Amino acid sequence: MYRRLLLLFLITIPSSIALCQEVRKDDATLIDLIRLIDRKQEFMEVKEMKIRGLVQAFSQLADHDSTRYLIAKQLYQEYTPYKLDSAIVYAEYSLQLARRYGHAEWITESNLDLAALHFTAGMYIDSYNILQDISSERLPSPLRVKYYDARKRLYKFYSSANHYDDKYEAQSDLYRDSLLHELDPESTQYQIVYAEKLLDHQQLEKAKTILMRLLSQSDEENHERAILCYALATVFRQEGNIPLQRRYLIQSAIYDIKNAIKENAAMQALASLLYETEHIEEAYKCIQSSMEDAIFCNARFRAYEASQIFPIIDSAYQENEAQKKDMLTGFLLLVSVLSIFLALAIIYVYRQMKRINRVREELFEANQRLQELNARLNTTNDALHKTNLEVSSINKDLAEANHIKEAYIGQFLDLCSTYIDKLEHFQTVLKKMVMGGKMDELLKRLKSRDMIEREVKELFSTFDHIFLHIYPNFVEDFNVLLMEEERFVLKNNELLNTELRIFALIRLGITDSSKIAGFLHYSTNTIYSYRTRIRNKARVPREKFDDMVMKIGRISKI
Repeated sequence: MYRRLLLLFLITIPSSIALCQEVRKDDATLIDLIRLIDRKQEFMEVKEMKIRGLVQAFSQLADHDSTRYLIAKQLYQEYTPYKLDSAIVYAEYSLQLARRYGHAEWITESNLDLAALHFTAGMYIDSYNILQDISSERLPSPLRVKYYDARKRLYKFYSSANHYDDKYEAQSDLYRDSLLHELDPESTQYQIVYAEKLLDHQQLEKAKTILMRLLSQSDEENHERAILCYALATVFRQEGNIPLQRRYLIQSAIYDIKNAIKENAAMQALASLLYETEHIEEAYKCIQSSMEDAIFCNARFRAYEASQIFPIIDSAYQENEAQKKDMLTGFLLLVSVLSIFLALAIIYVYRQMKRINRVREELFEANQRLQELNARLNTTNDALHKTNLEVSSINKDLAEANHIKEAYIGQFLDLCSTYIDKLEHFQTVLKKMVMGGKMDELLKRLKSRDMIEREVKELFSTFDHIFLHIYPNFVEDFNVLLMEEERFVLKNNELLNTELRIFALIRLGITDSSKIAGFLHYSTNTIYSYRTRIRNKARVPREKFDDMVMKIGRISKI
């Protein structure tokens, strides 16, 4: 039972840690998003500061000053993706001021702004009534664009809440076509709307091409970039490409947070995707943020969407937390059991140590007797020593050769230790980069082969020096085995070349081409080709060539 519990402990803990860290290792942008969610208040404060400046400027102007309309318009634009109630207030201010000045275009524009705010807030009838009172035929082109866009979005929003009636979707498509007809084909708005149409018609590649181009042309982390990323995520969702869908949803959500966009869709869509891919903790964090944004903004449609999935994710999250608690309880119980076994093991070891001490005393007495016998044997060995002088001389030579090899084996061990230290230093540097969020520098470091090539060159140099210390005449003896015109002439400061290094490894007993290839960082086929080519240059029979290489430098004194 003890062994089973220990095995369970050793297997379960690493696998659990790996499971918890899997997403964080594979997707640094998701980590950034989770951190940004906790920092939303910072970006909201920047937004509030800008709004306070506009509110102060609005309140300081006289009622008859037409600039009040422009500032009210700015406040409406700032509040629209942030807080719908306040946006509606300033849109109504704009309407009042437009009526006061008798400016027809301003009145129409303010009504269109109010209509857009109403359907975003879920007030579809109010929005519809405002739009019904506006005739698009007499509108100038910029206002006609806003009119068609408002109509398109109204029916699009309403169709999302009425899945069983296609007529609202059809109405939205008609107004979208009118909007495209009115827009400049070179404008960004036209490209986005046209990409939406392509997406609805399942022309995914064309839509993707347009959106990718627009995204590459956008160099600011603004709301437009968030919209483009969300549109791309929609394309990849229809393609079934979950990794890219998640990547662009994360980017869209990040841009929404940085711009304090509370009326957003990316965070809720990302929460659903993370839940489907069983990243429960991250999904819970995202859906919680989506609900907070929808409630803060008073975007009823977004709040309704988030409320549909929030109970599901919350239930899975609570279940996940309960499983963790159960696992923790199990681990605590396991640790307690192991502690008891450890105490028993200590007692057992203590008893064994006492028994060993007794055995040591007995061995000491036996050693005393053996020393007496060794003294007698020494006398006999002295007599044999004179008859074994020649054998001793040979043994001395062999011992000297072995000493040389052992010394250089020690150097190889030191080299291995040095490599281990370098790897630990490299690991520490990479860890600091990861913890510091220097992902570009980390990727550059990992892609670089400078360190590998430098270390391989140093390894070859060390190998050449050590090998030639053991077999100083290897190059000359090896050339003897080759035809005279095929013998190697080394360059200045070159100890061994690739071909000589291959047969140096063979001389050391490494005959497997795959192992030689691994040491020299070549393919097995390349090593095989080198070996075949050298054998073809030999002045001795090809089948005996490797055996004769193995005899180079062999001690022949007998």
